[in-house]
Amino acid sequence: MLQLQARSRRVVTPLSAEEGRGQMVWHGWQPPAGVAQRGLPLVMLHGGSGSWTHWLRVIEPLTAAGYSLWLADLPGFGESDGVPGGMDVDTMLEPLAYGIKHLLGNESTGASAGPVCDLVGFSFGGMAAGLLAAACPELAQRLVMVGAPGMGMTEGRTVRLKGWRHLPGLEAQMQAHHHNIAELMLHDVALIDDETLALHALNVARDRLPRRRLSRTDALAQALTRVQVPVAAIYGRYDPLYVGRLPELHALMQRQCAGPLNWQVMEEAGHWAQHESPAEFCAALQQALP
Repeated sequence: MLQLQARSRRVVTPLSAEEGRGQMVWHGWQPPAGVAQRGLPLVMLHGGSGSWTHWLRVIEPLTAAGYSLWLADLPGFGESDGVPGGMDVDTMLEPLAYGIKHLLGNESTGASAGPVCDLVGFSFGGMAAGLLAAACPELAQRLVMVGAPGMGMTEGRTVRLKGWRHLPGLEAQMQAHHHNIAELMLHDVALIDDETLALHALNVARDRLPRRRLSRTDALAQALTRVQVPVAAIYGRYDPLYVGRLPELHALMQRQCAGPLNWQVMEEAGHWAQHESPAEFCAALQQALP
């Protein structure tokens, strides 16, 4: 991870035009020398209790394929400040739009002239990407959601996560993290290696938005009716949020989208599909992009 991070460009953008409201951290990667850039940059938004490292295993294959990447630490996660008074995804739209315009638009004015990116969001970040595409149609030419909640459907099965902050000692805490990854994030528990445990432990320790609730509503379903760009969705077959209900989710998402929906299911993956099956995910993502 450190070598990959060393090759990135770290950029900080204000949360808004108003001074003193905090900063948002972005991590950028470009295609290797001699590889032509494909399409618009990909702005990639991580899941809840996460950071840019939710995309760790797909950065190299995507840049090798010619994509320029900008990975956010969403407000209140990773290295980014929280939005003052903000407790959920709806308060992140202004910082995201402001940051994207400064990264990829006219840096002096913060303006953008037409689409500047393709939006890709995982889980909570998929909901954020959908709401952002609806609120700021000028930013993105395409929306790709991965394992996104917020569709107003009850969970596919009960996910029982364990608390860990109160546990005495690192070993007990890591056992709780292992349980939680197996319960929610990855289908194949054999893939929960030391790197995955370390990433997850660091990410959840920096989560400053514990009371967010919009994922359990139909916020994304409602936003999709206002999205004017092509929409794609990628879900793991064993995603516990929708296991056994993917056909129902597919039909609902098709009804909510104004245009055609590019729908793909990763057959051996759970919720954190891009981490569990990075090669399959990159193929699915490239199929969804122009």
